Amino acid sequence: MTPQQNFGWGRILRLGLVQAALGAVVVMTTSTLNRVMVVELALPALLPGLLVAIHYLVQVARPRMGYGSDLGQRRTPWIVGGMAVLASGGVAAAVATAWMGSHPAAGIALAVVAFLMIGLGVSASGTSLLVLLAKRVAPSRRAAAATVVWLMMIAGFAVTAGLAGRLLDPYTPWRLVQVSFGVSAIAFAMTLLALYRLEGDDAVPVGAAADAAPRTSFRDALAQVWAEPAARRFTLFIFVSMLAFSAQDLILEPFAGTVFGYTPGASTQLSGVQHGGVLVGMLLVAAAGSGLAGQRWGSLRAWTVGGCLASGVALMGLVRIGLSGEGTWLGLTVFLLGAANGAFSIAAIASMMRLAGEGRQAREGTRMGLWGGAQAVAFGLGGLVGTAASDLARWLVGTPAQAYAAVFALEALLFVGAALLAARVETEHAPAREVRNRSLDAASGVGMEAR
Repeated sequence: MTPQQNFGWGRILRLGLVQAALGAVVVMTTSTLNRVMVVELALPALLPGLLVAIHYLVQVARPRMGYGSDLGQRRTPWIVGGMAVLASGGVAAAVATAWMGSHPAAGIALAVVAFLMIGLGVSASGTSLLVLLAKRVAPSRRAAAATVVWLMMIAGFAVTAGLAGRLLDPYTPWRLVQVSFGVSAIAFAMTLLALYRLEGDDAVPVGAAADAAPRTSFRDALAQVWAEPAARRFTLFIFVSMLAFSAQDLILEPFAGTVFGYTPGASTQLSGVQHGGVLVGMLLVAAAGSGLAGQRWGSLRAWTVGGCLASGVALMGLVRIGLSGEGTWLGLTVFLLGAANGAFSIAAIASMMRLAGEGRQAREGTRMGLWGGAQAVAFGLGGLVGTAASDLARWLVGTPAQAYAAVFALEALLFVGAALLAARVETEHAPAREVRNRSLDAASGVGMEAR
């Protein structure tokens, strides 16, 4: 077995195309179909909310998917298989939405199955794609590679939403199914082309994982990963930080509209300002981590901790702005919040790529799946917690400004907690950790032979 070669920028961009294809299918189901259900079909907004929650909930299967890819040590079959399930789920979701117009009960039942498929497809393809990046990208390129891949996913969101929006006018149920089928077919074909011989002949062949580590059951493998202090702390960090990150999304525009009288167009522009800040934060960390200008500007852990703390400070700025009723600095504060969010998220993803390979061998997929599952659950809960907390606070304190301020303050505390968790992820000295893991692997092997 030959040593695996690191990916160059050409192969990193090909993985970015796969991520863009994944994003294209997802945005059709979570955005376009959402609007059709609520506006054209006049169904309760709770319905698409529950369907999206199902798509997140089923992603608790990510650790199992990652474990499966660990057994063969080839990630391409899992990415392709996951995209096939995702694309099929996207088409089924469109058919279900069209069906709801004439047979609501049958359409909703099919939609539940479709969103389960979407969640499973994202779990299989997204987890293995991240593992492939983690194993085959040089450490000096990880922050930049993560930024490139995520920006390509965002581009997939934007291009698909724009083109699909034009093709759907004038709306008919059959047109919706046609457009969704086209998006899914193109996304799957693009995935196949991008992954063609991507791992190369130097990829670990099926069955080689048995030589790297004793084969264990999924339950034992997950327990082994959870027993690693760094993996366990990073899981908690991912959950807390992504809970705070996602909780702000659904209340920022209502906050601007309710407290400062922003029109729908103005609040949408404010959201664009935030996303612009996210882009700046991502690019800043990518430049810092890649050593542009001849030097590296801080460690990934420093950027992760600093980004979380800066996010908390920006949220406290929103608290002060809301309580004062003076919106002069609202746009700047939202931009800084976005920049802090972008910085910590890309630094966290790059750290995830590095930490996936630490600890026991042949557990990269299980670790990545555990962290992906924590992120999905946090995203599923974040929107619910943010909106419910704002409603509860408004009922308790009476004024919208104070209610939103209370929620922003709570999110700031979550970011502070996430910063503390991130700072403690790697407190164990690396050489000592490697010795301990080799000892545990040896002990595990003895135990397997004794059975």
